[in-house]
Amino acid sequence: MKANRMRVFVTGVAAVAIGIYAEKGFSGDNNLPAGDPVTIAVQKGVKWLVSVQGKDGGWGQDGGETSYVRQGERLESNGNDVANTAVAVEALLHTGSTPTSGPYREAVARGVNFILKHVEDSPAEGLAVTDLSGTQIQRKLGPYIDTFLTSKLLAELDGTMGDSRSNARVRQDLQKCVAKIEKNQLKDGSWNIAGGWAPILGTSMASQSLFIAQQKGATVSRDAIAKVQRYTEVANASPPPASMGAGSGGGIGSGTGSGVGSGVSGGVGGGTYRTIAAPATVEVSAASAGVSLYQGAQALEQFSRTEEDRKKNAKQIAEINGRLADANFTNGFGSMGGEEFFSYLNISDSLHRTGGAAWDKWNRDITAKILKLQNEDGTWAGHHCITGRVAVTSAAILTMLADREPVVMTTSARKH
Repeated sequence: MKANRMRVFVTGVAAVAIGIYAEKGFSGDNNLPAGDPVTIAVQKGVKWLVSVQGKDGGWGQDGGETSYVRQGERLESNGNDVANTAVAVEALLHTGSTPTSGPYREAVARGVNFILKHVEDSPAEGLAVTDLSGTQIQRKLGPYIDTFLTSKLLAELDGTMGDSRSNARVRQDLQKCVAKIEKNQLKDGSWNIAGGWAPILGTSMASQSLFIAQQKGATVSRDAIAKVQRYTEVANASPPPASMGAGSGGGIGSGTGSGVGSGVSGGVGGGTYRTIAAPATVEVSAASAGVSLYQGAQALEQFSRTEEDRKKNAKQIAEINGRLADANFTNGFGSMGGEEFFSYLNISDSLHRTGGAAWDKWNRDITAKILKLQNEDGTWAGHHCITGRVAVTSAAILTMLADREPVVMTTSARKH
């Protein structure tokens, strides 16, 4: 994989070549091969993201200013939010820009500052890092997805800010997010807070952030990591039925979701930070996962982080990998929404760590699929649930770049 480069051709409106490249670290423009279809697609997507960044450094569901929002598109809130900003900044990071280097360093620095201000303004208690509620990404991935995506981003940024003062600020804010996540972990080990259609993906982001933070040397509770590992084992033993994710009419309920216990207490209006209530039970709810694709993607990522994990969980990993050939599984809800893109990102990260034929096939297939879905303006947009262009475009970029190892990971966290 590291020494070879494979090309395949897919048919569509036109034939496109998809490369599986030598693995590279992140520096400058990330050395993306000129003229390559993935390079062209990523550069168009990144250019659009930077062009619609808000004056305050943030991004919202369809851009950073109201003038960028598609006319006639029903989006749940106006203004810029932490979650969309965090995933947009992460996409820029993975294309080679940091707060101090790269072609989009100014955009990254402004986005990071937007996020840090929100973290610092949030109270120490409770799980929220923002007083904005009801955004599209919150309604689908859970009311605290802003915290989980922020924690993951800050863990990746930790130690890369260019000077000791900035690094200390990021570490302090990361520890604040980690503490919030640990204190508000549900008794079953997840963060499947009620109020989202696919909160299992929020749990995945929360767990990933703790893992990366631990690898960077931040203080992280081993008990919290062990509890989410146990949650994943129990949930994977009883996955949601395939029918929950098959076909356009599949799914569970209207999209408001049902987490473990009531999940949220206190106000959810403007200016009110929210806290979670302890669940009445510790059983793992299949409904809290959304559809089987989302749960499978979370489990695969959790089970494959280290060589030890991959050996221990070889049977479960093989079972989930086997389901990737089933269109009813990989289609998720039946059409391409943002939840599917985030699930594909989890799968790509996981299979890249594992390597081999399963990774090669998946990477070819998913890259071809994503390339076909790109819009003329360089964006990707979901067809259900998360339809906002910022989150979906960012997730698409990150998925296509999953075979590149980010410089922000420490040696101990890199794939074995």
